[in-house]
Amino acid sequence: MLLIAGLGNPGVQYAGNRHNIGFRMVDEIAASHRFSPWQTQSKFDAQVCEGQLTTPDGGGVKTILAKPQTYMNESGRSVAAIMRKYYLKPEQVVVFHDEIDMALGRFRMATGRSAAGHNGIRSIYALASTDVRRARMGVGHPGDKSAVKASVLGDFHPAERPAVDKLIAACLEALPFLVAGMDDRYQGEVMRLAPAPKSDPRNPPKENS
Repeated sequence: MLLIAGLGNPGVQYAGNRHNIGFRMVDEIAASHRFSPWQTQSKFDAQVCEGQLTTPDGGGVKTILAKPQTYMNESGRSVAAIMRKYYLKPEQVVVFHDEIDMALGRFRMATGRSAAGHNGIRSIYALASTDVRRARMGVGHPGDKSAVKASVLGDFHPAERPAVDKLIAACLEALPFLVAGMDDRYQGEVMRLAPAPKSDPRNPPKENS
C-alpha cells in the first residue's frame, strides 16, 4: 500500500495559492487514475480517496490519496493518523509540497533532509516520521524573507501557470517510477519531461560585463 499526501490549506480562497500545489497534484492523480470520490474523514482530519496505481512493469499498488484539512501547519496530524490506521512505514508515504528554495518548475525528491522552514513538513516530521519521501515542487522564492508568507499564500501569476501545468503533467506521466519506490529515476524522468532553469531570485545570474 502507498499513501500519497498533498499539502495545502482547505478552502476555495486558497485553491490557487503556491502553498496548495500539493493539493492540486493529488487532485490530478485522482482524476487521471479514476480514484474513488473524495470523502472527508474526521478520524484523519483529511479528505481521502482510494484507487490503484501501477509500477513500470504493470504491477498494481493500492494507493490512498490524502489532503489534510488541518491547515498547512498541522499537516502531520492527518498523515500520522493515516499511517497508524494502515500500519504504514515511512517508505510507503510520499508527500507532495511546495518548495520555495527551488526555482519555479524545478523538482527534487528527498528523504530525511531538513524541513528548511516548511511548517507542513516540520509538522509531519514531529508527528509522523522524518523519513517520509518528499516530492518537492519548486514554486520560486520572492527574494526577500519578509515576503515569503505573502508569496506562498498568493496565487501563481498567469505567466507562471504554464510552468506549473508542465511540472504537474510530468509528475503524472512519470508516476509509475514513484509507485515502484524508484525515487531517483522518478526525479530524473520528471525533469526530463519538464526541464526548468535552476535560477533562484535570491541568487540571480550575474550579468555579462
